[in-house]
Amino acid sequence: MPAFLIAFLIWVAVGLFFIGLGIHCLFAKKPAGFWANTEVFEVKDLKKYNRAMAKLWSAYGVVFIALGIPLLSDRNKALIMVSVLGILFEAIAVMVLYTQVIERKYRKR
Repeated sequence: MPAFLIAFLIWVAVGLFFIGLGIHCLFAKKPAGFWANTEVFEVKDLKKYNRAMAKLWSAYGVVFIALGIPLLSDRNKALIMVSVLGILFEAIAVMVLYTQVIERKYRKR
């Protein structure tokens, strides 16, 4: 099996992990956390909050997989920069969405 195909399959496995994390958030009985090693704030509506987190993580996984498509190119290795930079901007966008939209909307005040 060619190395570029193995790399893409690993990339897809990581993307599927994020989609699985989204599915886990959808059925969670406690508020789903975003930041590592921190307590989750008090949530107004647990079900809607976890649904928003499920959408966030699932969308992240789908876009992550889509950004891995340049890994399938055997000839042009410069396209891999599209994947790397895309993940960088995607991660920043997810952090902004979480703090500016989800956290503001569901934090109990």
